[in-house]
Amino acid sequence: MAVPKKRTSKSKSKSRKANWKHKAYFQSQKALSLAKSLLIGKNTSFIYIENNNINDNNI
Repeated sequence: MAVPKKRTSKSKSKSRKANWKHKAYFQSQKALSLAKSLLIGKNTSFIYIENNNINDNNI
């Protein structure tokens, strides 16, 4: 017969949620910083190739 598990305390669940939100905050800051560096043109974290010479007439 199935037995229900013990309930998780409020402090533990709040701690887990705070940790998750903290990680999400840092990821959003990193993404925003990367987007700003792309707009300015000072990106050094990856190779970004702009294709300005594409002929759209040959499609």
